[in-house]
Amino acid sequence: MTDNIETAIFAGGCFWCMVQPFDSLPGIEKVRSGYTGGHTENPTYEDVLSHTTGHTEAVKIWFDPAIMSYEELVSIYWEQTDPTDAMGQFQDRGDNYRPVIYVADEQQRQIAEKSKAALAASGRFDEPIVTTIESAKPFYEAEEYHQDFYKKDPNREALAMRQRAAFQADKWGK
Repeated sequence: MTDNIETAIFAGGCFWCMVQPFDSLPGIEKVRSGYTGGHTENPTYEDVLSHTTGHTEAVKIWFDPAIMSYEELVSIYWEQTDPTDAMGQFQDRGDNYRPVIYVADEQQRQIAEKSKAALAASGRFDEPIVTTIESAKPFYEAEEYHQDFYKKDPNREALAMRQRAAFQADKWGK
């Protein structure tokens, strides 16, 4: 990786479904699934599923801002989630699946807040935009079997994506 690499962290439901939309984009160095936003150090998948850690499933994206801007990543993020559902995403329910944009600094916060306001004003959604924007906390990589899941088990990934894909078609015409 080069010296000018930045990171973005997004929670949008099951992390399996959040890797592929970013993974093959120009300027993306890598995408890792993990846990963040909570109070437990080095949580496991089972810990996070217990709803006692405060963590969300999330993806951390390493990107070259000269090729792919943070603003573009935030726009792509919105198209992967239901920003009106605070208690999960699609078939994945619970606080560990809540939608969050974790910002690394004030510049990312301003970009995310501006983008959220524009989405709210767009009229695309009838309900309020409830995705939160929070300061980044330590990111703990998930177990290796969760990494690049869409490549390891494409059939299960496709099943996990079914409701998300229907929502995307309805709201974003994808």
